[in-house]
Amino acid sequence: MIVSITGASGADIALELLKILKKEQIEIELIISKNAEKVIELETEYKISDFKSLADHFYEEFDLAAAPSSGSHKFNSMVIVPCSMKTLSAIAHGFSENLITRAADVAIKENKKLILVVRESPLSVIHLENMLKLAKIGVIIAPPNPSYYIKPKSVADLTRQLVGRILSLLNINTDIKRWGNF
Repeated sequence: MIVSITGASGADIALELLKILKKEQIEIELIISKNAEKVIELETEYKISDFKSLADHFYEEFDLAAAPSSGSHKFNSMVIVPCSMKTLSAIAHGFSENLITRAADVAIKENKKLILVVRESPLSVIHLENMLKLAKIGVIIAPPNPSYYIKPKSVADLTRQLVGRILSLLNINTDIKRWGNF
């Protein structure tokens, strides 16, 4: 599985996803954008090494010769979490300027599952049109909307629930609370 982190707010979601994927012994290929590195530094107490340590393979953002840039590379799915509007736009318009957007392009052309955990509010018409364009071709748009029915006691509770929902989209069993199972 390819996990990519872009420069939108929400690195906690990515870290929690990486921890669970590692625990489930799923091979992780990680790409972190330079903007994501800056956001992680500004909004968290984590170091980039905390993220890299959970990956089996780490690729630099502009290494377009890396394995994920090729359609012959074997992977099952890709999650971009969080996904900035810049990255969403690049993917929607086939602008493969870096390894994240190129790997997403490969996922689309090879009919692999691609999940974008888009982070922005409010959404402009441009954002919505880009999301619609991608959703029409099978890309899963999964904004990190909180599930208040779980009666969260902390932001960590909301983050775990959100990651559980992402895992469910990947057909990975998870013990999240589901509507009606209170």
